[in-house]
Amino acid sequence: MNAEAVTVTTPRPVRRPLLVQRWTDLAFLHWPADPALVAPLLPAGTVPDTLDGVTYVGLIGFRMRDVGFLNGPGVPYLGDFCETNVRLYSVDEQGRRAVVFRSLEAERLVPVLVARAWLRLPYMWARMRLTRDGDVLTYSSRRRWPTTPAATNEMTVRVGAPVTEPTPLENFLTARWGLHTTTWGRTRHLANDHPPWPLHRAELLSLSDTLIAASGLSQPNTPPVSVLYSPGVAVTFGKTTSDVRD
Repeated sequence: MNAEAVTVTTPRPVRRPLLVQRWTDLAFLHWPADPALVAPLLPAGTVPDTLDGVTYVGLIGFRMRDVGFLNGPGVPYLGDFCETNVRLYSVDEQGRRAVVFRSLEAERLVPVLVARAWLRLPYMWARMRLTRDGDVLTYSSRRRWPTTPAATNEMTVRVGAPVTEPTPLENFLTARWGLHTTTWGRTRHLANDHPPWPLHRAELLSLSDTLIAASGLSQPNTPPVSVLYSPGVAVTFGKTTSDVRD
């Protein structure tokens, strides 16, 4: 598959919003993975996206804020929650680069149920917390439902200097303009649109995690090859020009 170029702004602007939200205080941890091992975990019609022959497993913790439908205001209480997800990197037959979520922990039950029913995303209800002490952030999660498999995460990062010139790997891992998911027997692409990431390098101070293994992947036994932080961006999910035309 001929993949589109990696760009710091979306190549497919969203023209008809379905969801709006803000992602804040994001920690991105990534490990290399063998594309042959990842391929069976991706939706039909997609293959692992690679950089120099390598694909990646991402563990991303953050706080979701102001989730709203269409272009409306954020839903009080239910629209603000912590989230930690395990994701892979995909490309489809049209060359669209995207992410594939293997699991998404979230602390609000109603959004979990809605996302599982509507988009068939593997959201899990979890007891979660995000704390900050100066430039040190700690993310914690313990899965509540479904109870099998059990899964927990606790990670602490220290925010470092701003990234003025992202490396090719840093752009590859963060400049993602959609997700692939299987809904009602079909693989679908849902586009997202947001400003370029304000990134900082970060230091991983501690990590205790079973989310990756619970998502069907091998649990890494080495430090991540990339640790980044972002204060966040405002995000729109929805239909692009070609989606609206179709």
